[in-house]
Amino acid sequence: MKIAVLIKQVPDTAEERTLVPATGWLDRAAADSLVDEINERALETALQVKDADKSTEVVVLAMGPEEAAKAIRKALSMGADSGIHVLDGGLAGADARRTAAVLAAALRGVNADVVLAGNESTDGRGGVVPAMVAEHLGLPLVGGLNSVELGGGTVCGERSSDTGSLNVSAPLPAVVTVTERSAEARFPNFKGILTAKRKPVTTLSLAELELPATPARAVVLAHSERPPREAGRKITDDGTAGTQLAGFLIENRLV
Repeated sequence: MKIAVLIKQVPDTAEERTLVPATGWLDRAAADSLVDEINERALETALQVKDADKSTEVVVLAMGPEEAAKAIRKALSMGADSGIHVLDGGLAGADARRTAAVLAAALRGVNADVVLAGNESTDGRGGVVPAMVAEHLGLPLVGGLNSVELGGGTVCGERSSDTGSLNVSAPLPAVVTVTERSAEARFPNFKGILTAKRKPVTTLSLAELELPATPARAVVLAHSERPPREAGRKITDDGTAGTQLAGFLIENRLV
């Protein structure tokens, strides 16, 4: 079995995030970058399949600037076999539609049985790219799984809903996304860190993917800083606290 895992380098979620005033884009230089945790969980799902069947091949795919190569090497140190880096200046600021088209073009050359990804990135939070990739490739999307089982030419797993849980399945090949309830990612060991340096990483440009260089990007028309939080209103109980509280709730349409 061959599994492709989509990974993304994002700013550290533990640090403050700011925007670039001139563009309104996220200032990625203002914080340390790392592999998105939800993508690491998708990779862990693939690696567990590889642990059970050594013939499984795991390929990671990332689109981003040169810095994204570090994310690929991190994934290789965790146990992935090879990496693909889509690197092209024409992709700066690419929107979800453009990103999905590029990733799908890169995946066509992989011929994976399964494409694994997180359900949404922690920077964009759109949650639409895997579905758009599936549409480009003409594959079923099995999204939002808390657990994944692969075998016998099918993928199945559990998906949570507002009223309970669902057991869903689809034939392979398919695109699968996992949630934060899926397996927690492993840490790279010393051997993995050393062997990662020798594992192959292929770098692809838009020309090699036979895609036009004209970018489709999101344009921020205006932005402003979030206003500072104001002190809350204090109610002193002088016998009318209940009335004051009820009035506050009604005034702010909370009841």
